[in-house]
Amino acid sequence: MLKSYLREKRELIDKNIEIYLNKLEYPTVIAEGMKYSVLNGGKRLRPILLLMILELYGKSLELGLPTAVAIELIHSYSLVHDDLPALDNDEYRRGKLTTHKKFGEAEAILIGDALLTHSFSIVTDETKDVSSDKLVKIIGKISRYSGVNGMIGGQMIDIESEKKLVSFDTLKYIHTNKTGKLIKLPVEIGTIICESSQDEFKALSKYAELIGLAFQIKDDILDIEGDFEKIGKPVGSDVELEKTTYPSLFGMEESKKILKSTIDQAKEVLNIFDKEKIENFILLAEYIGYREN
Repeated sequence: MLKSYLREKRELIDKNIEIYLNKLEYPTVIAEGMKYSVLNGGKRLRPILLLMILELYGKSLELGLPTAVAIELIHSYSLVHDDLPALDNDEYRRGKLTTHKKFGEAEAILIGDALLTHSFSIVTDETKDVSSDKLVKIIGKISRYSGVNGMIGGQMIDIESEKKLVSFDTLKYIHTNKTGKLIKLPVEIGTIICESSQDEFKALSKYAELIGLAFQIKDDILDIEGDFEKIGKPVGSDVELEKTTYPSLFGMEESKKILKSTIDQAKEVLNIFDKEKIENFILLAEYIGYREN
């Protein structure tokens, strides 16, 4: 049931990504590189979360589709830059050559820059029937959560922590910001569009925080136990870069217990909603725990 739901929503997101990016034609390498970087697979978890919030409140998906696409562009830009030789130096992403291997390093930097900056144009130019006050809040949240107090800040501390055994607090900061903020982002944007109550906002935000943490713990585990054919990139990069991870701090078995506990907490915080309305949220939390890529 969840599998077909995620496939349906992923196809909707991809269709809209193509619509927006097909409007770009020149410079050719930028236009082609943006499409290559975004439309090369991926779960579309972040944009789907925004659509799930809209459905929870019975709102039209059209209200959030441009922002959902923008969030996926921002996520893709971060991956393009992460893969560069100056950072993780990866050659494959989702089973295909990384953007800098396909187009060149300088080109990949600019392609990533273009994905980030164009995302704001999509939010402002393509969004319909959302008030300007809400759009200002949405844009502010996007810039905060993807910037120095979010994804970029987490990435910086992650780089500084390579080849060091860092504290659990530092590891939590990295995960909360580098990965977690961009998972909280679509959920909190959805609550802005839908005008959720304060209690509902707190519950949904906490849910997003917990599944974001679970997602990263699972990534740490997959980097050791994963399979290239399934995850689409070489395993063992965290070990090679001597990064502190949940398995390196707690061991594999304890990490799996923490993962399960985190997923259980994520499901529990949504108890304020009617059970039938949050079924996909529950299934998604469980999916994060058993995914293989």
